[in-house]
Amino acid sequence: MTDRYVILDRDGVINVDSDQFVKSAEEWLPIPGSLEAIAELNRHGFKVIIITNQSGVARGLFDLATLKAMHDKMQTMLATLGGQIEAIYYCPHGPDEHCSCRKPQPGLFEAFAKDKQVNLQTVYAIGDSYRDIQACQAAGAQPILVKTGKGLKTLQDHPQLNLPIFENLYDAAQFIVSQS
Repeated sequence: MTDRYVILDRDGVINVDSDQFVKSAEEWLPIPGSLEAIAELNRHGFKVIIITNQSGVARGLFDLATLKAMHDKMQTMLATLGGQIEAIYYCPHGPDEHCSCRKPQPGLFEAFAKDKQVNLQTVYAIGDSYRDIQACQAAGAQPILVKTGKGLKTLQDHPQLNLPIFENLYDAAQFIVSQS
């Protein structure tokens, strides 16, 4: 059987987002139910990938070691629930660097698809911002919006979005599991 994947944005989908940036492992706090949602996806045979913009690195707000510490905390917390993240793809660049990996560009989606030999048309990608949705659509994956993080603002600013929308990652995971 081929591996099945779900792509998640990080800030605002898995953990509480901050306009001041999440700058340390101490500041990294899961949204209630998000880690349970990832463990549930894993139990149903889905490998979970994170694709996230982390411009705090380019802005000098934290370094790669601190980013790793945040991800280690997330993995440790997930492990206690029987869940895990298969891989984390991140863009460390700032918005002015015009790289191909920063969402809304699809570069990290394409890198993941190449690394894992995956047809993105079969992959759900869950985000809370319009740029998450744009990157997902540009890459050919199936977008889902959650109302956590920037999700409500995304809906307000883009009421024409025609895609599955859920209160949170847990509800989105339940939908994905029900489709499999």
